[in-house]
Amino acid sequence: MMTISRRTTPNDVAERLQTHAASPLLARLFAARGISAPEQLEHELARLLPFEGMRGIDAAAGRLAEAIRDQQRILIIGDYDADGATATALGVLGLRAMGAQVDFLIPDRLTLGYGLSPGVVEIAAGMQPDLLVTVDNGIAAFDGIAAAQARGIEVLVTDHHLAGERVPGCIIVNPNQPGCGFPSKCIAGVGVMFYVLMALRARLRAEGRLPNGPDGRTGGPNLAQWLDIVALGTIADVVRLDHNNRILVAQGLARIRAGRARPGLLALLRVAGRDHTRCSSTDIGFALGPRINAAGRIAEMRIGIDCLLADDPAEADRLAQRLDRINRERRDLQADMLEQAQAALEGVDVAEGASICLYDADWHTGIVGLLAGRLKEAHHRPTIVFAPDANGVLKGSGRSIPGLHLRDAIDLVDRRCPGLIKQFGGHAAAAGLSLAKDGWETFAEAFEAVCAETLDAAALSRVVESDGELAVAECDIGSIRALDDVPWGQGFPPPSFDGIFEVLQQRVVSGGHLKITLLHRDTYGAKARRDAILFGRAEPVPDRIRGVYTPSVNQWNGRVSVQFTLQHWDVA
Repeated sequence: MMTISRRTTPNDVAERLQTHAASPLLARLFAARGISAPEQLEHELARLLPFEGMRGIDAAAGRLAEAIRDQQRILIIGDYDADGATATALGVLGLRAMGAQVDFLIPDRLTLGYGLSPGVVEIAAGMQPDLLVTVDNGIAAFDGIAAAQARGIEVLVTDHHLAGERVPGCIIVNPNQPGCGFPSKCIAGVGVMFYVLMALRARLRAEGRLPNGPDGRTGGPNLAQWLDIVALGTIADVVRLDHNNRILVAQGLARIRAGRARPGLLALLRVAGRDHTRCSSTDIGFALGPRINAAGRIAEMRIGIDCLLADDPAEADRLAQRLDRINRERRDLQADMLEQAQAALEGVDVAEGASICLYDADWHTGIVGLLAGRLKEAHHRPTIVFAPDANGVLKGSGRSIPGLHLRDAIDLVDRRCPGLIKQFGGHAAAAGLSLAKDGWETFAEAFEAVCAETLDAAALSRVVESDGELAVAECDIGSIRALDDVPWGQGFPPPSFDGIFEVLQQRVVSGGHLKITLLHRDTYGAKARRDAILFGRAEPVPDRIRGVYTPSVNQWNGRVSVQFTLQHWDVA
């Protein structure tokens, strides 16, 4: 059984927002998400938080300006996920546009693992850099930074992950480091790099050292030209979309819809079968992000970065098609691992425990996070999945539920079992760690104990949030299309509604999904037939269901209609 929790909408706030919202429906949705003033719906770049509030950013801009002045070699050390890839691509584009000599290096997931490790420094040293700039990593890279400094290579850290009790001894730009007063603590790694570029441009502009752009523009490059990349990394990293992040995403979406995005990003939309003029946050999260991420999971993230850097549309198309093939391979691998995980859980009453912790020697380290996410969604338990890397070290990736801060939970295990965890880091909802090969069972027991202490019965019960009923009159093409124009995401969730439906028809379509025709009635007495889809289910549903769904506009064979995607359902 599922419990539906309807978001509350202060009517006076909704009325106040109607002058700035496209419809009364949107005003109601915004009010339910904590928007209290019309200016919180304004997405002009002028409303971005100023970069001056970020600790370390002046020192970072100064060091980068010095590197540009002296033509020192800068090497960006990125991460192998979409946030790291976009932050790397943004850094390369922005720094080169301001006159820097810059290249990049992405650690191999299987052999080197995450972040700036001594092994990465050894490879980087062969490229003879004067300055290493980390993006989306580095706040916990004590050994790697020490190794670089021992070789005479300076390090500048740009990151957004939570810092521990101490931080490395180098220039750091990270809103989550101690003493940083920057209000937006949920900015992604690519967002941090965007802010560093803003500060650097301001420094070079003040010094009169900015090169003119290709169009003769003075004052340095227009950083807004890369906001499509910032939007991609921000959404793909599932950071909370506070007002500052919504500005970055909304501006990026506007560029994509206008056809002014990077050739590689537009090519990725084409291979995914998406129309760039109608690009939404959902398209980025479910079509673009996975294709970039797939390269880092089972191939080489350089492919994804090269796609974003490509200026030639033909080269961008070639790389996008390659990423699409890699993503199909990733889906097949993930499906096999999910089947094996489900078999491992047969006969286990998951509801009796407070967590799920699985390991298989044949699983792929690049897929364990996706598998953890699927199991977390299926069972509503914090889940960590492990697989061995090329050196036999167990690499784990976890996903959590509301009520358990995953990084803090792993930190508590680390304090209770000193020496068990080799390395860890992450956020409240997702985290990664590594263990010695014989440490999995000990960790699983300790993690279960922490989860059992932290989560009560209410937290372990699945509660599905809904925006309530969607009236038939609100369900027109224009109103539903207006929903797609909003930068929805983590912490600012896309709208979902609930209702009781009669199931008129149902059939299995290709891919093992259920296509359903519903009778949609509202409390005002209106009714309409609705097409609906239930993904990943081939078994029929009862004749009467209570469903939580998201509406969207579906175009098929020249017919435009509203379609419901069922997220959860129960017998009515």
